[in-house]
Amino acid sequence: MTQLIDEPVPPAGRSPRRAATPATRRRWWRRPWIVPLALVVVAFLTFSLPPYLSFDPANSRVPAPPDFAPHFPLLVGHVLFGSVAMLTCLHQIWPWLRRRNRAAHRIVGRVYVFGGVLPAGLLGLTVGAFSPYGPTARISDVLLALLWLAVTGAGFRMAVKGRYAEHRRWMIRSFALTMSIITNRLWAVVMAIVLAPQLETTYGGDQARFAAAIASVTTWAGWVLSLLIAEWWLDRDATRRDCGRSTRSTRSAAVAAGGGPADPGRGRR
Repeated sequence: MTQLIDEPVPPAGRSPRRAATPATRRRWWRRPWIVPLALVVVAFLTFSLPPYLSFDPANSRVPAPPDFAPHFPLLVGHVLFGSVAMLTCLHQIWPWLRRRNRAAHRIVGRVYVFGGVLPAGLLGLTVGAFSPYGPTARISDVLLALLWLAVTGAGFRMAVKGRYAEHRRWMIRSFALTMSIITNRLWAVVMAIVLAPQLETTYGGDQARFAAAIASVTTWAGWVLSLLIAEWWLDRDATRRDCGRSTRSTRSAAVAAGGGPADPGRGRR
């Protein structure tokens, strides 16, 4: 993962980061997830957006609750702003943009926060509170919207304060919640397959109950599992960084003591 804003300038007395060499530029294969993720996002939006771009409630893939007339226009706004968040977030994790065009990176980051997550999250609070899939799904949708707004706001605040390491951690969480809509759909397919044999027994052949049961599981699994994976990634990354610092400190101490690799024969003189 990469941070969503440019890194701080090294303090005085420290060497600036070395320019990329041909050897380091060839390391694109170390991030094999970038292109597949972009393809998945584009495919998802290509499938999901058209029904809402028609602005026809009959095309909505989410049934409208009978006691909440504004549901569809609010849902359309949520989908459109959420699409902005997904596309801009995709650009923000692109290392080339972050390293080569930091001004664009900052601009896209602000669009992500104020033109994507903020309006989509606020609309999601209302739409989620009136979800037609029952109270379990409503609680999940409202919590997701609140967390999405909270972690993104925390990430933006850390960037403004220049606390870039913390900014990176919060924005990784924001990224996980932004993309959880895709994992939500994947879990829906899995649960539909798993629960299909129970349609005529447990659910009495009622398609509405069957769909509500699937939604109750997937609305939670989609974002909770994504957030857990993000936390695992952050802990793994922190452990690797600590190990790297520990190794460098050990080597520096060995060199200072006269037995380091800088002068392996010094101790025998």
